[in-house]
Amino acid sequence: MPIHDEDSDLFHTMIRRVLEQEVAPHFDAWEEAGAMPKSLWQTLGAAGLLGIDMPEIYGGAGARMEICQMAVEEIARQGFGGLCGGYNIHANIVMPYLLHIGTEAQRQQWLPKMISGDAVGAIAMTEPGAGSDLAAIRTHAERTDEGWLINGAKVFITNGLHADLVIVCAKTDPKAGAKGISLFLVDTRLAGFSRGKAIKKIGQHCSDTAELFFADLLVPHDALLGDIGKGFSYLMQELPRERLGVAAQAIGATEGALALTLDYVKERRAFGQRIADFQNSRFKLAEARAQLDMARVYLDHCIDKYNANAMTPTDAAILKLQLTEMQCKITDQCLQLFGGYGYTVEYPISRFYVDARVQTIYAGSSEIMKEVIARSMLGK
Repeated sequence: MPIHDEDSDLFHTMIRRVLEQEVAPHFDAWEEAGAMPKSLWQTLGAAGLLGIDMPEIYGGAGARMEICQMAVEEIARQGFGGLCGGYNIHANIVMPYLLHIGTEAQRQQWLPKMISGDAVGAIAMTEPGAGSDLAAIRTHAERTDEGWLINGAKVFITNGLHADLVIVCAKTDPKAGAKGISLFLVDTRLAGFSRGKAIKKIGQHCSDTAELFFADLLVPHDALLGDIGKGFSYLMQELPRERLGVAAQAIGATEGALALTLDYVKERRAFGQRIADFQNSRFKLAEARAQLDMARVYLDHCIDKYNANAMTPTDAAILKLQLTEMQCKITDQCLQLFGGYGYTVEYPISRFYVDARVQTIYAGSSEIMKEVIARSMLGK
C-alpha cells in the first residue's frame, strides 16, 4: 500500500495479530469442513476489521481506504483465500455500495450491523444463464402497491449462505437492456427468499458460495438502492473499488506463496545442493520478485487515482487482468519448485495454488477485461 506511517503500522499489526489468534488456529478445520462459522464475522467486527474505512457515525474506524486493502492483502498473504473472498465482498464491496448509493435510512439500518459483524453482506449479480453479460439477467422486479415483487435466481454468490443482506440486481424494465436494471436491498429473513446448498469448489473451500432463489419475494418500496433503472451505472461506478480488492488479494497471496517457496528452496536439497542454488530456481524467483514489484507500483498508482476520483473502468480492467494473471502464473511456478510435495495438501502452497485459480474468473473474467481494454482503445 502507498502509505507508511504510524497509523498504518498500528492497523497492520492489529490485523496480523487478529488473524494469527482468531483465524490461523482454526482455518485448516474450516477448509476441511467446507465452511467458516458465521460467528467469525462478529469476531472480526469486535476486533475492528470490518468497516475500517467507514465513517465513525456508523461504527467504522474512519480510516483511509488503503487500510481496508491492507487487510485484504494480509488475509491473502497468510493463505486464507476462503476468508479473503468473503471479506472482500462484505467490507470492500457491499458496504461502499451502501455508503455511496444508499439513503441515510438505509445506511443507518445496515452499516452498523455489518461493521459489528451482526449482519453479513452479499451481492447477487451472476445467474445460471448470465455471468459477465449483466444485460442478459432474467431476475426481475415488478412494482406493486405493497412494494417490489422479485422473482428469479442467482448463482455463485459469495457469502450466500451467511448473508443477512443481499444486494440483488434485477430487471425493472425488460425492454431497456442494461438501462433496465435496478438494485435492491433484500433482507434474507423475508418470505420468498431461499438458498440452495453450498457449492463445492476446487479452492477457497471454506468460503460459502451458494445459489439464491426469489419466489414472489416482496420487498418494501424503500428497498430500492439508488434510482430505478440506474443499477448498471452503479455497478460500473463501484467496479474500480471491487477490482482494487481483487488486486490487493492477488498481491498478498502471491507474496505469501513466494515467501513459502523461498523458505522451501533454501532447505530442500537435490543432487548435492539446495534447490535454491539451481539457476532455474534463482531465475524463476527473480522473475517473480520483479513482477510483484511492478504490480505493486501499478496497484499503488490505481489507489491514488481512486482517491482522486480519477480511476476509470479501463484502469480497473488492466489492474485486475494483470495482477490476477500474475498471481496464477507465479503461484504455479512456486508449486513447481516444491516438486511432488507441492501437489499434496500437507504443504500450504497447494492451497495458494487452488485458491488462486478463481481470481481470473470472478469479478470479471480475464477475457472480459481484455474486451473492456480493447473497447477503450478501438471503440465498440
